[in-house]
Amino acid sequence: MGGGDGSLAPVASVALERDLPFVCIPLGTRNHFATDLGIQVDDPLAALAAFRGRERRVDVGKVAERVFLNNVSLGLYASFVNDPQRKTRNRLVAFMRMVPAALGRSRTPLDVAFEAEGTREHRAALIVLVANNQYQVETLAELGERPRLDEGRLHAYVIEAVSRRALLGLLAKAAFGDVEAAEGFVEWAAPRLTVDLPDHRIHAALDGEPAVLEAPLDFEVEPRALRVLVPPAGTQDGVE
Repeated sequence: MGGGDGSLAPVASVALERDLPFVCIPLGTRNHFATDLGIQVDDPLAALAAFRGRERRVDVGKVAERVFLNNVSLGLYASFVNDPQRKTRNRLVAFMRMVPAALGRSRTPLDVAFEAEGTREHRAALIVLVANNQYQVETLAELGERPRLDEGRLHAYVIEAVSRRALLGLLAKAAFGDVEAAEGFVEWAAPRLTVDLPDHRIHAALDGEPAVLEAPLDFEVEPRALRVLVPPAGTQDGVE
C-alpha cells in the first residue's frame, strides 16, 4: 500500500486475513508506521526494495472488528478529526487547537471506564489514546517512535480532566518532554482492554482517520500476526 497511516490498515487487513506479506510505501502526510518499521520516509521509491527484502512479523491492534496499526484516539483530538471544519492533518496544529478547548469552561470530558486484566477504573478524560505497542511519549503534541512492534501489548495513555492549574502544569512539563511525570497523565499496558462510556456511539480516530464506534470498545492485540516485508539492510542508504 502506498499512502499515509490512515490508508494502510484496510489493505493490511486483507493481508492479515489471507496470511500474505504486506509492503508499506510511505506516501502520506504522516508516516508513523513506516518510520517505526525503519523505512526512510523521505525516499518512498527506495521502499520498493521491500519486494525483494526480508520479512518481519508485527503486532496489529483490533477494535470493533477493525484493524489499526498505530493507535486509536478518543476525546478532543478525535472530535477535531471528525469535524470537517476543524479537521487537520497536522498534529501540532490540532494540539494548539485542543489547548484552549481543554482549558475552557465548556470542556466536556469523557466519563470513561477502563477494564484491563481484571481491574476496572473510572476516569474523566480529555484525551484517550490506545496504542498498538508502546510509544516513547516525548510531548503531548508529538508522539515519539515505538521501539518495538512485536511487544504483544496495548498501551493506553490518558490525559485526565484535572484542574486547570494542574493541566497547565502538565502542559508545561510536556513542553520539556517530561509529560510522564505530570499530574493528570495516566498510562498502563495490557494485551486486552475494554473502554466503556455512557454514550453508545463515540467519535474516534483510527490511525488518524475519522470513525464512529459503538461502546463498549473491546481492544485487543494480535501478536506478530501481520507479515511485513522491509527493504534489505543497506538498500535505503544507497548500498546493496
